[in-house]
Amino acid sequence: GSVEPLLPSLREDGVDVWVLGAGPYPPGVVALQELLDAASEELEPEDVWEPEDMNETCLYIFTSGTTGLPKAARVSHLKSIMCLSFYELVGASSRDVVYLALPLYHMAGSLLGIVGCIGIGATCVLKEKFSASQFWDDCRAEGVTVFQYIGELCRYLVNQPQ
Repeated sequence: GSVEPLLPSLREDGVDVWVLGAGPYPPGVVALQELLDAASEELEPEDVWEPEDMNETCLYIFTSGTTGLPKAARVSHLKSIMCLSFYELVGASSRDVVYLALPLYHMAGSLLGIVGCIGIGATCVLKEKFSASQFWDDCRAEGVTVFQYIGELCRYLVNQPQ
């Protein structure tokens, strides 16, 4: 429901929206359950999908490093898979709704945040930019039960008027 008003502008920007769960779905979204039902039960041979070495590079993310300028950082297959268990390690479950206002080019946003939600099957609420003044209204509106933060975000919340 939160995404439906944005669907036309997302489509204009070339963004696909995938849904999983009970329909009906708004026009223009990709229904994952239909694709899962049509998928083969047969796994591809392991040599197609299993890395030879879990320490090999899986992907690159951008980080600011010590200079403050963006640079690419290597992330191994092992570290990517470990991120699947992040929220489980802190006690979250598939019943949780995770509020994520961190940049997705950052490991905390993309791997710990998005991949972590996939790992436990939780709902992820994405906020384009953190706003201390909108935080609690957003959380109430979306039924948020978990908030991922780094750095100063909690200090900003504490300094807001009651």
